[in-house]
Amino acid sequence: MNKVAIIGVGHTKFGVLENKDLLDLLSEASLQALEDSNTDDKDFDSVYVGAMSPNAFNNLSGIASALVDRIGLIPAAADHIKNGPASGGSAVKAGFQAIASGMSELVLVVGGEKMTHITTPGYITSNVATLTHPDAERRHGVSLPSFAGMLTRIYLEKYEAKLEWISDIAIKNHKNGALNPKAHFQRSIEDFMKNAIQKGKGNWSSIYEFLEDDNANPIIADPLRLFHICPISDGAAALILCNADVAKTYCDTPIVISGIGQATDTHIIFEREEITTLKALRICSNQAYKMAKKNPEEMDVAELHDAFEILEAIQSEDIGFFKKGEGAKAAHEGLTEIGGKIPINPSGGLKARGHPLGATGVAQVVELVWQLRGEAGERQVDGAKSGITCNFGGFGNNIISILVERV
Repeated sequence: MNKVAIIGVGHTKFGVLENKDLLDLLSEASLQALEDSNTDDKDFDSVYVGAMSPNAFNNLSGIASALVDRIGLIPAAADHIKNGPASGGSAVKAGFQAIASGMSELVLVVGGEKMTHITTPGYITSNVATLTHPDAERRHGVSLPSFAGMLTRIYLEKYEAKLEWISDIAIKNHKNGALNPKAHFQRSIEDFMKNAIQKGKGNWSSIYEFLEDDNANPIIADPLRLFHICPISDGAAALILCNADVAKTYCDTPIVISGIGQATDTHIIFEREEITTLKALRICSNQAYKMAKKNPEEMDVAELHDAFEILEAIQSEDIGFFKKGEGAKAAHEGLTEIGGKIPINPSGGLKARGHPLGATGVAQVVELVWQLRGEAGERQVDGAKSGITCNFGGFGNNIISILVERV
């Protein structure tokens, strides 16, 4: 099997991008990656586009073919990859397999979603809820936020954790997002509080008091409030992959994808062995560690899928960083801060960087590439040489982990 290297990356701004459509965003990220990899004039074998719902959100079904034509990569093979919120991770996996197998020599992987233009109340939440089981779950009106609220309540009670510890994850990720020029939210929660005070909307004495205020931070899915949940975002991110043996002909600091894993769990949530354990993540992260001949203790940085802040806590346990039930407490104690034991989501995560569904799995890898190159600016993790991701499909029933290294 060929070793696979990342030789270029691209990343649009995430957020409410009113004057750009999905194809614009995918093109922007792709062209950035082409320039970054010095492959602007090269012939590409394959293009993989991760996007969850371009048909429903953008009335586009031939998105991969359209992108190849738009950016001048004809006659490259083009595939649209769909795996819910893990579409980006699946696209990276497909690109990895193409290079590793020897079928392709130069591959573009790009993920993106355009969502904020949709004004119909509840439409996006309803669309994402189609990931749930149609008979056992969706017909009863469940949504992913409702699952996250239930999971949070069970976790808090089972492990005697505090909701403030979950809030600490949001506080950390907003602080990191404030350092990320690509992030949807480039403001700390403290800044949101100070702005509300200046506008006469309250006079809170602490961030926790602000976060417990029903007007400032309304409940979305009890006990989760607005600041515990990621935003709806637009954006795209891209990678250029090639055989690691020739990577240095393109760039000075190639980053190797040394491990990938993917696993599934029961579609129906209540059929799982243990609801606060992400069995699929345990399996797929172990696959990635085994392929890379690494272990969790050797990871310097991680990008986890915190669509709801409870997920970062649980994922940090099942990916091997903390014992079961200690992830939220670890965040509260600062162990996941930049400069902590294992920095998690220095990008700001889905909470602050944003969550354009198909872009997320690719954006996670882009952030790790910047970290391992030493190009992350104010949010740089000192001496980072290896990192791992968790890209969360469905509600934990289809998860991908990607492990990267600087060699």
